[in-house]
Amino acid sequence: MSHDVRALIDEARAAAAQSHAPYSNFPVGAALLAKSGKVYRGVNVENASLGLSICAERNAVFAAVAAGERAFEAIAISTNAATPTPPCGACRQVLLEFAEDLPIHLAGKSGVIESTTLLELVPRPFRSYKS
Repeated sequence: MSHDVRALIDEARAAAAQSHAPYSNFPVGAALLAKSGKVYRGVNVENASLGLSICAERNAVFAAVAAGERAFEAIAISTNAATPTPPCGACRQVLLEFAEDLPIHLAGKSGVIESTTLLELVPRPFRSYKS
């Protein structure tokens, strides 16, 4: 692994402190490391109309893409759950758009860090609607 997992987790934890989660009380922070070396933070932002909410992981990806990034090295995700929480299916699909087998580091409030990969979480990914 060519990146500092602890530093990336620290970035995700710092991001989670900025979350807007008044409905679920489940703040999430994400730190997405681009191949350029820059880290993009994302937080979940909830809305009273829950369908309009956005997850931290997609927020980080969209911020990185808006800055011109297209290649990523790893992502860290931090929550206040007792155990680490993986990204939802929508976030997994968005991450697949830019990274074939992205390392994913998960941290909960227990201090335990779990590491996995995107392909472990999505073993048969949807890659294209072209035949």
